[in-house]
Amino acid sequence: MSNFLSDMHASMFRDGQPQELTPEEEASKRQMYESLKPRGRKWVDRIGYDKWDPFQKPNDPLDIRQDVTKRTTQQLVREFLQAMANSDKYSNEYAQGALKAALGIINHDETMLGTFDFCLWYADLLKREGHMVQTIPQMPKAD
Repeated sequence: MSNFLSDMHASMFRDGQPQELTPEEEASKRQMYESLKPRGRKWVDRIGYDKWDPFQKPNDPLDIRQDVTKRTTQQLVREFLQAMANSDKYSNEYAQGALKAALGIINHDETMLGTFDFCLWYADLLKREGHMVQTIPQMPKAD
């Protein structure tokens, strides 16, 4: 299963700004370069020694994605599963499906948005034709 993070290259998060190295850092950089194995040197030579930064800043953390209600994926799934705990027991697969749906909707995954739209359309169709539709139990209101 492909994870959206696995498709991103680490350099996408770095600011790309070259650092001014102190003389000690430059000497350390030269020492690191000279201690590299031939394969590592080939990689550095390909990008250019001057562009090579062995002291890169750490990656910025991903922004915490939220939906229009300002909830994270984890919050949405937790609230949903708590609401479902009032009904019959749900399986691990059910919970995984809820998590996958929440991730897809928050990340604007076209596949999940299509699934979401279809579910809304289908629920409306069942209501129009008088078929029973299982609904999510209402969340208790905060006092």
